[in-house]
Amino acid sequence: MSFFPFRPRATDGAPANTADSRPPRRWARWALVLLAVVALHWSAARWIGGHGNVANAPPVEHVPVQVALLTAKPVEPAAPPPPKPAVPPAPAPRAPVAPRASIAPVAPQPKPAPVMSVARDEPDAQAIAAADAASAAAASQAAAASAASAAAAASANAAAQAAAAPAAPGDKFDVPPTGDLRYDTLVNGMMNQTGTIHWTNDGQHYAMVVSIPIPFIGPFVYSSEGHIDRFGIAPEQYSQQRGRRAADVTIFNRETKQLVYTRTPANQPLADGGQDRFSVFMQLASLVRGSPDTYKPGVTRQFSVADNDSNEIWQFETVGDETVQARGGSFSARHFTRLPRREGDRRRIDVWLAPSLGWLPARILQTEPNGMQIELLWRGKLQPPGAANSTPPDGVETTGPGTPDASDDSAPDAMQPVKP
Repeated sequence: MSFFPFRPRATDGAPANTADSRPPRRWARWALVLLAVVALHWSAARWIGGHGNVANAPPVEHVPVQVALLTAKPVEPAAPPPPKPAVPPAPAPRAPVAPRASIAPVAPQPKPAPVMSVARDEPDAQAIAAADAASAAAASQAAAASAASAAAAASANAAAQAAAAPAAPGDKFDVPPTGDLRYDTLVNGMMNQTGTIHWTNDGQHYAMVVSIPIPFIGPFVYSSEGHIDRFGIAPEQYSQQRGRRAADVTIFNRETKQLVYTRTPANQPLADGGQDRFSVFMQLASLVRGSPDTYKPGVTRQFSVADNDSNEIWQFETVGDETVQARGGSFSARHFTRLPRREGDRRRIDVWLAPSLGWLPARILQTEPNGMQIELLWRGKLQPPGAANSTPPDGVETTGPGTPDASDDSAPDAMQPVKP
């Protein structure tokens, strides 16, 4: 007896197990279909990329040597109005001086009455002396009033000068005006849908909503709202929502100086001037708007930045002025790069602020550790962001891109970028 399985003999000259020797035609057919679908998608992506994509040079790896490190400190308006000269108060009216008593002519009297004449002259002398005393008192009062007026004017001038000059040198600061901004979104250079940044500023409060639509997943929405305090933009609440997932919220408690997260029970201290992952770009733009000449190559600005579960230090170093290519044209922008946060940090963020756009972001590029690049590139504005009020620095040419076509309805109501 054999322990091997039985194998039927071939009959009529046909080999055994003909099913095993049959060529795999079904799998070959499906493989061809799959290759055809992939080729069509690749061709479509190439076509889309060739119609509307713009090419920008990759950010330089070498950054200038750091020449200055700027940290958070109280801010002041970019161009405070000159204080009005103090108007000295009107001098107090002089007290009326009593007129000297006139001496009435004395009728001639007979000789026996010389004593009566002397008696009449005594009251007149007293009246004159009283008038002189009143005049001297009035003059003294007028001099005192004049001295008090001069002292008050000097005090008012000193108070005005003290109010005009800050107690300590502050950062020049100019928050961008309200505007709805549109950006092309690109992943590894391939065009995606249009994203938006909705920014509002009433001088005391601000709100920012960043939205990027992601196919098959839904929009990535990041929102930040708060007020403007003595350190600039001051977030009160930051949230991020990716697709259909629930939003993660970070609370900036300025009273207790604590960061409270919904994603983790651990609280962290809140530093003065603390920002979130997207308000930091508007804070940087506000500082550059206030004093463009301060941010020369090598100057580094430090921020305390909170995410949805942690807080860390970001340092943006000025690289220099470069040209940004957009669909509407090319224009000059100042390049800032985030320095590594720790040893071995391979995630990078670069931002370009354009003077012709009122120093708003013209390009934001995030490079992941695996090399993937996510980019926001200026598409246009739905509302002028106040570029007419901005003046480019000397030697910087600005040829701003045109306004996008009004027929382009691809932009959603709100915009968001992918998490840096």
